[in-house]
Amino acid sequence: MIDRRILLKAGGMALVSIGVGPAFLCRAALAAEPGRRRKVLVAIFQRGAMDGLAAVPLVGDPALAKLRPRLALAATRAAGVESLIDLDGRFGLHPGFAALAPLYREGQLAVVHAVGSPDSTRSHFDAQDYMETGTPGEKGTSSGWLNRVAERLGPEASPFRAVSLTSSLPRSLYGPAPALAVSNLAELRVGGAAGGAARPAGRGFETLYEETSQQLLQETGREAFEALALLSEKKVASYRPAAGVDYPGGALATSLRQIAMLIKADVGLEVAFAESGGWDTHVQQGGAQGIFARRAAELGRALAAFWQDLGPAAKDVVVMTMTEFGRTVAENGSGGTDHGHGSCLFLLGARVAGGKVHGKLESLDRGALFEGRDLPVTTDFRAVFTEVARRHLGVANSAELFPGFSGANVSLFRG
Repeated sequence: MIDRRILLKAGGMALVSIGVGPAFLCRAALAAEPGRRRKVLVAIFQRGAMDGLAAVPLVGDPALAKLRPRLALAATRAAGVESLIDLDGRFGLHPGFAALAPLYREGQLAVVHAVGSPDSTRSHFDAQDYMETGTPGEKGTSSGWLNRVAERLGPEASPFRAVSLTSSLPRSLYGPAPALAVSNLAELRVGGAAGGAARPAGRGFETLYEETSQQLLQETGREAFEALALLSEKKVASYRPAAGVDYPGGALATSLRQIAMLIKADVGLEVAFAESGGWDTHVQQGGAQGIFARRAAELGRALAAFWQDLGPAAKDVVVMTMTEFGRTVAENGSGGTDHGHGSCLFLLGARVAGGKVHGKLESLDRGALFEGRDLPVTTDFRAVFTEVARRHLGVANSAELFPGFSGANVSLFRG
């Protein structure tokens, strides 16, 4: 038997596994070496640019209160208006993220503040591309940083090593390492790596098989899809979260619920990707209530439910959020915030140095702001990604993961 790489093409593309012949696919997909607990990284992209100063503001900063008369929240509750949740006396957590506060107090959740890209673009498209490829300011990078991570996780790969719960493969997972985009495991919609429309499984299996002209794909493509179909039939339909776990509604909660199922089914998942949209808050962003608060509650409750659902498996999982850039420090005339520079991210894990706000953010005085208007970037996102890849997944060569990056290391894990 020879090693085989399977590329399945239809209206879009899905990159499925690499292994030793067709039998490997079903064995790895459905068993994936029982007894061996793999480390799993779950990356959540908050698309639209989350306002880091709304999520985790400096408590009582006079400049913030002045620049955000309608948006800034007080440190203490008054007149029935929700206040910030105190984190460490200097920083507060937006009440929309209240479901995450216990994880912070337990030392499992950390915040990295004033983090972002050294590139100053305020284009969503460019900034997302730079963050997902891991090459700020460089267009045309062929692979995503998560794909480069997956390449270096060793030869014992499952078809489910790298899975994105999206309708198309995200830029982060482009590249030579096999990855799978599935918008909903229950329907087994397989998405396109080039943004093609999702195709339902069912007759899609037959269509893909009939359209295949290469002998290799005829021999192995059907088995790859059958492995997915079998997983869907046996695992997704019957899956029930752990007792007491109540996932909220919304796309992110659905994605995290299915990622939890894949982790607990032990099918060989090592890199998972999900998305949270709606963070582009130009108009009526709101304070304790409003658009931002709703997005925060959706993410916070979904992530808290996911973590509870994992149970003992959580010890092998790290969750990291990311967003392309932050928002302006000053609110605009429409009660929102415009495209900015630095933001913050959340890091969740049993070995994470949690209960702490990492990063350097001292003042919001105009002289300390980027271009006089934005939160500065004092921690390059690549430093955080490098630390997570090294300490959690054991992928240590930052020069290969992030070409041209030689920034300072950050310490975000215990031990």
